[in-house]
Amino acid sequence: MTSAQTFPASAPPKFASIGSPYFGIMLAVMAVVLILSNIGASKGVALGPVVTDGGFFLFPLAYILGDVISEVYGFKVARKAIITTFALSVFASVCYWIIIGLPGFDDEFGASKQAALEGALGPVPQIVLASMLAFLAGQTINSWILVKMKARSGEKSLWARIMSSSVAGEFVDTLIFCSIAASVIGITDVGMFANYVVAGFLYKTLVEFLFVPVTALVIGWVKKREPSYGAVARAA
Repeated sequence: MTSAQTFPASAPPKFASIGSPYFGIMLAVMAVVLILSNIGASKGVALGPVVTDGGFFLFPLAYILGDVISEVYGFKVARKAIITTFALSVFASVCYWIIIGLPGFDDEFGASKQAALEGALGPVPQIVLASMLAFLAGQTINSWILVKMKARSGEKSLWARIMSSSVAGEFVDTLIFCSIAASVIGITDVGMFANYVVAGFLYKTLVEFLFVPVTALVIGWVKKREPSYGAVARAA
């Protein structure tokens, strides 16, 4: 009889490869959501006492998709999705810069259109910079925490993984974004800035929490339809 008790090693987390169409669809939607939220963020929005921007209703969707990708495909694939979305946001910003710089019509209508484009898309490059840095840091932290927790719990505790990773990722994302983009949106004093940060963080986190059941259902749906999910247990 041995004095030391041995325990079976925990199984490595299961993920899917990206051979099916599902990953491509989610990546495309995540990129479109981020690009549209960058445009919307150029408008400051006041909802009663709450200060936010015009992209507030879109951006949480990018994090929900990030949770699905991280849970189903792992951290390495999620990192590719983050970098790809990052690059597409840069491309969109360059296109806006070229469109604004192209010579337009000299009449009154052309001048008004030019002013409208400059007002709507002119601030976007700085907002894109803010969004890219925030998204890169926040999504990376969100994905890393989710996958690390999955390595410990396996297929169990999905809700805990989603909620824990969301709090950390959204806080980092909101703080970085608001710090860079506030001046472009028109937020100039400390009170408005604090309102913008706190309201943004609480809103984004609350939306993700409210959508946890939906996120879990989508994750389960994709797992069942990914032919390679669970076929091989591998590291993230």
